[in-house]
Amino acid sequence: MPIDYSKLRNVTTREIIRALRRDGFVLDRQRGSHQQYLHPEDGRLVTVAYHRPGGTFSIGTLKAMIEGQAQWTEEDLKRLKLLK
Repeated sequence: MPIDYSKLRNVTTREIIRALRRDGFVLDRQRGSHQQYLHPEDGRLVTVAYHRPGGTFSIGTLKAMIEGQAQWTEEDLKRLKLLK
């Protein structure tokens, strides 16, 4: 089942980072406003543009981070409390 990104429109930078940490990602490096989180077990790498902690992302950016980089499914998003 595809992820309904309209329910994730208001997810903030802080919430994404918190979910990444809950899933085992650690801050690997930062260059300017871009932070890269690495999953030590399988090598997944997620880049988060950290301009403001309360800032939100466009749907395309969210999709790239969630599906392309973190490789999360809808069940993962529920487990990480990003979706209800």
